[in-house]
Amino acid sequence: MTVGHAPAGDAPPRTTTLMGLGLAPLTEEQTIEHVLDALDRGDGGWLCPVNLDVLRQTVEDPALNRLVAQADLAVADGMPLVWASRLQGQPLPARVAGSTLVRTLSERAAARDRSVYLLGGNQGVAAEAAVRLRTDYPGLRIAGHRCPPFGFERDAREREAIAGDLRRTNPDIVFVGLGFPKQDKLIVDLRSVLPGAWFVSCGISFSFVTGEIQRAPVLVQRLGLEWVSRMIQEPRRLGRRYLVDGLPFAARLALSSLRLRSR
Repeated sequence: MTVGHAPAGDAPPRTTTLMGLGLAPLTEEQTIEHVLDALDRGDGGWLCPVNLDVLRQTVEDPALNRLVAQADLAVADGMPLVWASRLQGQPLPARVAGSTLVRTLSERAAARDRSVYLLGGNQGVAAEAAVRLRTDYPGLRIAGHRCPPFGFERDAREREAIAGDLRRTNPDIVFVGLGFPKQDKLIVDLRSVLPGAWFVSCGISFSFVTGEIQRAPVLVQRLGLEWVSRMIQEPRRLGRRYLVDGLPFAARLALSSLRLRSR
């Protein structure tokens, strides 16, 4: 994982590697400061929060590992990753959730007179999320929003329309909520369009902002049980991801971390 184009003194500390993927040992506050300080220097980048399912996919598919490794900053979006790092003896300080960053980074962007763009979500959700964020954080500049239609990744005209809108609006921060790895592949393609902006992978986050999907209480999040709340709300879509794929992989991750520590 590379860390932006910042001078060595401004780079995050040495990464913690979990099953072949490097994660920066940063808190949410440190992550936000890194992004905003880079913007002040004129340096763009890509912030990729990595949850358990993303890590699983990078382990199973080397191409996806290489994809995420292109991020300037990859952080742990999931308590299982934080716990595994502690078992390994290379502790990550905290979870840095993309769903939280949509709000906290937007709030700090408003204070620093930085603009944001919302790209993704279900039809109409990005527009509604933009209204909510502007209401909650007075002074926040919303450069634009766009919900690409299903199958946009195979439509060259739609992809060029996205790039054109970003060139026209020239945002400082682009939240991309299209799910992994679709959003991340798009970010790689778009970075050359706005080399001075920061792109943030954020999955389903716009639906959390609008209330279309309810987030679990903070205590449940801290206990690492937010996935239970998600699965209750969307059992058909998320049951396999969490129960069939997620739980066995979490055990595999824990064992891998223990083996590394014992060495």
